[in-house]
Amino acid sequence: MNTRHSDEVYATDPTLEADVFARNCPSRPVLQDVTGRWGVLALAALREGPHRFSALRRHVEGISERMLSQTLQTLERDGMINREVQQSIPPHVEYTLTDLGAQIADQLLGLIHVLESNIDTIKAAQDAYRRD
Repeated sequence: MNTRHSDEVYATDPTLEADVFARNCPSRPVLQDVTGRWGVLALAALREGPHRFSALRRHVEGISERMLSQTLQTLERDGMINREVQQSIPPHVEYTLTDLGAQIADQLLGLIHVLESNIDTIKAAQDAYRRD
């Protein structure tokens, strides 16, 4: 079945299959949310288990508090993470993956593994590119 549809069809019939290559496909912005640098790292870190905000920020080195907060809100909106306020003094917030988030994180971890295990090849290609 051909899943390519015109932009007008997507705008009027949301029941059609998603086609990320179509301009107005609703999966495109979600793909962008997931595959942005911080989305990938947040999902991969949460695959290890629940994290509180401060622990997640320490785990994902280099992310600002504001960017982590925005990333987590976006992933929560997209149905990939749960945000749970723990009843304690002071209150603590814990983040976990939903089933969908876990499925996506598993795929991202596969990609991360391929990249990490081939970093020497990647570096050599980058060096060769710079020399050309």
